[in-house]
Amino acid sequence: MRPARPGDAPALLALSRPFVHSGALRDRPRHVYAARAADFLVAEAPDGALEACLALRVHPEAPHGGRASAVLYNVCVARHRQGCGLGARLLRTALAGARAEARGALFTATTGNARLFLRHGFAPVPASLAPAAWARSLDPRRNARVLARAL
Repeated sequence: MRPARPGDAPALLALSRPFVHSGALRDRPRHVYAARAADFLVAEAPDGALEACLALRVHPEAPHGGRASAVLYNVCVARHRQGCGLGARLLRTALAGARAEARGALFTATTGNARLFLRHGFAPVPASLAPAAWARSLDPRRNARVLARAL
């Protein structure tokens, strides 16, 4: 596992594309992946191919007077690597990083079954508890569930 680099943008886009086509992820152009590369943690195969990614973005606003929060987004594991614990390892690494930065809570939104997040202590919460700018960016047509975990 390593932090992503701007040069990883094409691979991040390719890794995300099947999830965009299924409706699990929002479509993001390549330049967004390049601009936000510092948000991403990636799992790399021995041949250098990206097999999984997730992004963690800090939101400095503190909802309800609490500590700043962070948001997980764009969580992807290549189909051939699903079910082997790679997503869980990425998530544990992101949780440790968020804890080290003393974030108050970690939020995510998902249109899927949320098993990975639920197994790692996330629970459904109202979007009003999340950072306001991020909550406003959620597309209500996607009917995503907002989940959170205290850190």
